[in-house]
Amino acid sequence: MDEPKELGAIQAQGRTADIYNWKNNCILKLFHNWFDLDSIRYEQRMSRAVHASGLPVPDVKDLIQVKGRYGLIYERVDGFTMLDILFQQPWRVDQLGQLLANLQVEIHRSKLQPDFPSQRDRLRKKLHNAAKLPGNLRQSLLAELERLPDGRQICHGDFHPGNVIMQPERAVIIDWIDASRGNPLADVARSTIIALGAADSSQIADPKMKAIVIDFHQAYLHHYFTLQPEGRAEYQRWLPIVAGARLSENISEIESWLLSQAGDSL
Repeated sequence: MDEPKELGAIQAQGRTADIYNWKNNCILKLFHNWFDLDSIRYEQRMSRAVHASGLPVPDVKDLIQVKGRYGLIYERVDGFTMLDILFQQPWRVDQLGQLLANLQVEIHRSKLQPDFPSQRDRLRKKLHNAAKLPGNLRQSLLAELERLPDGRQICHGDFHPGNVIMQPERAVIIDWIDASRGNPLADVARSTIIALGAADSSQIADPKMKAIVIDFHQAYLHHYFTLQPEGRAEYQRWLPIVAGARLSENISEIESWLLSQAGDSL
């Protein structure tokens, strides 16, 4: 897409939005036309709530429209993502994996009680919307979802090293559009499905980078359960459900892998 003249330099391009420089030390997250306005407003509300809680999250400001596309203005947070640093400095794999776990535990231990939506409701909706799920598998996953315990903790919903910006004095967590109130072990399972799905597919092409991501994920998971020793068995039960729910996102590169994970142990 050609860069609109009234915008600053494009900084990044993603599946749902492009990032541009903006005035007053801000950036503009400009969403693609197919992304619905309700979801953008939802991200704005969630980001404001978690920023107010004191978690390391950039402040979100106005919702605007540019050339027919909606966007959110955010406080600028300069730095590389944790994923960039991981690939540039793979010898830090254990340190960075531990940091990711520390940040996720900090989120899960937050005392904030905003009006976040139910994680269970979001997973149920995604399972219903996952067209590639066979009907019998969908029903099995929905039944298992109902058997697993609820939670009331804040869950990021898309927690991976690409959503952590590293600064000299702190790490900042971005992209709260999938935030919910629910069970932290489902949130950890989501992080696993994102990481291992990328490593097992063409999302990551270089074999060396695949190996780095797998080692990083092992370090992250080990440290998370060192900090939160309970729940490994329950975490395993969440994995097929979260894999099935991710099929609703229609990411072709990982669909066959997700189907295999969704059917695992059911």
